[in-house]
Amino acid sequence: MARQAERLANHKTGAASPDLVAARRVLKLEGDALAALSEALDESLVETIDRLHAVTGRIIVTGMGKSGHVARKIAATLASTGSPAQFVHPGEASHGDLGMVTAKDAVLALSYSGRTTELSDLVAYTRRYDIPLIAITGERASALAEAADVSLILPRMPEACPMGLAPTTSTTMALGLGDALAIALLERRGFSAADFQVFHPGGALGKRLLKVADIMHGKEELPTCSLDCPMAEAILIMTAKRFGCVGVVDESGTLSGIITDGDLRRHMENNLLGQRAGDVMTGDPKTIRPQALAVEALRMMNMSERPFTSLFVVDGAEPLGIVHIHDCLRTGVA
Repeated sequence: MARQAERLANHKTGAASPDLVAARRVLKLEGDALAALSEALDESLVETIDRLHAVTGRIIVTGMGKSGHVARKIAATLASTGSPAQFVHPGEASHGDLGMVTAKDAVLALSYSGRTTELSDLVAYTRRYDIPLIAITGERASALAEAADVSLILPRMPEACPMGLAPTTSTTMALGLGDALAIALLERRGFSAADFQVFHPGGALGKRLLKVADIMHGKEELPTCSLDCPMAEAILIMTAKRFGCVGVVDESGTLSGIITDGDLRRHMENNLLGQRAGDVMTGDPKTIRPQALAVEALRMMNMSERPFTSLFVVDGAEPLGIVHIHDCLRTGVA
């Protein structure tokens, strides 16, 4: 009741509640810390990218406690952006999981204090077998930083916790630095949207990255006819294939035009059944490449001056398939 009364009083006076003040203070401190980290980055980051890019095995990310949670997220981000990575718990490493680390790997170790006891066996293992070790720490003179091949030092910034105890600002910086490493490696590798789709086939992201080739109907389902095909036959093809259109191809197999329901209506009074497909078709039809994203096909069909429901897929001018708007909707492309 007291808290509710306080909120009502603050609302009347226009004052922010203590909860809002606390939340904004935390975000301000963490935002300032990220800005300070950005300014503090130096050639050590470039050397880190060089070493991680050269890894032929995996990037082993490790940390204890809150740093361990951040390390798991960094490993997941690296793996999903083209840099094979996995998290290894430092405590479990001392009890057999060191076998997960090979001479082809590199270790990325997180510890703000740089004195995390549980990391000692893993650090010693990297030194014994000459495995690259990169440290993310807040202490340049710590045991971890001194043992590492490269140390990325987080600036000394106050934790958002009013007691200065709970890891908040420091973990935000570590997380941000992990994202920076992952994206820098992504750009160094030339990782594309197509590569991204391979690693993200599920969920909304995977659906947005589906290609036309993934959802189109192939040549065996194509509704096509020749230029001199009688319209009576062309209409039968339209009806049988059920795409609401028929593509008209020339002798070389090039898509010359398309006949839709609208074309049929426009020629209804001109002895439609006595005409040829080449006389009725609309030339220069809209087409799309098989490697285009499915969302692009959906946009073309919806955003046209005259929206349509089917789109021929071509390689050059040769029709390879056809995609219907229902194919986009069925697969969740939107």
